[in-house]
Amino acid sequence: MKRILITGANSYIGVSFENYIKTFYPERYSVDTLDMEKEDWREHSFSGYDSVYHVAGIAHSDSGKISKEKEQLYRRINTDLTFETAKKAKAEGVGQFIFMSSIIVYGDSAPIGRMKRITGDTVPNPSNCYGDSKLQAELKLAELDSETFRVCILRCPMIYGKDGKGNFRALEKYAGKMSLFPKVKNARSMLYIGNLVEFVRLMVENEERGLYFPQNREYSNTSELVRMIAKAKGRQVRLVPRFGWALKLMGLFTGTVRKAFGSLVYDSSLSEYKNEYRKYSLEESIKETES
Repeated sequence: MKRILITGANSYIGVSFENYIKTFYPERYSVDTLDMEKEDWREHSFSGYDSVYHVAGIAHSDSGKISKEKEQLYRRINTDLTFETAKKAKAEGVGQFIFMSSIIVYGDSAPIGRMKRITGDTVPNPSNCYGDSKLQAELKLAELDSETFRVCILRCPMIYGKDGKGNFRALEKYAGKMSLFPKVKNARSMLYIGNLVEFVRLMVENEERGLYFPQNREYSNTSELVRMIAKAKGRQVRLVPRFGWALKLMGLFTGTVRKAFGSLVYDSSLSEYKNEYRKYSLEESIKETES
């Protein structure tokens, strides 16, 4: 039986992974969770664990310029805490450290009407403190990687699912209230929580190391996504064309619009893996999320 320690209590991703393992693989894995908010986590022994799955972090919730204090918080939690946790794990004999990074290390979405496709040759270029704090954590973790301490980094796109938070909730509000919605051609990589937890399990099972880019099998289109969410809620939303010019204009002044309607995808080849982890199609994931 492999032993897994989740560092970061009460996170949506951590709780989802723990529930998934305890429901479907109780005899293959043992999972414990450690609260990282107080300093007493340093007294907890990591000895005997095969993998540490680090989900503690400050999520990106700011737009525009942030304060020096908030910038320091991002770096203290997303970068320094990650590195300190990994150092402790390595010193106490843990064989694998899995880190939740983000597609945001590549910067913002493309302007509305354009495509930003990330390939294996794309160089990270964070556009904000959040993205940079994740990238700096990756660089520090690389210093610890070895044959006996396998660092596994997941650069995930937007994660969504039932009871999740973040930008997906805004789309749900639109789908629940609006009868008309702009029809825009865009594409975004997304990752359903049910696909993510299986991918993480495979990382543990196969004792992986390196850089990974999990995503759903299909790209998402924002307009179609709102229509699908509305349908799952028993409503109808009509997509209205010829709003692109207005959204492009708004996107020049607000990152929120650009983030919702711009394009940002991983090339599909980056997300292939030797074992299939994408148990849910996009449509199935929406039905599960809204059920």
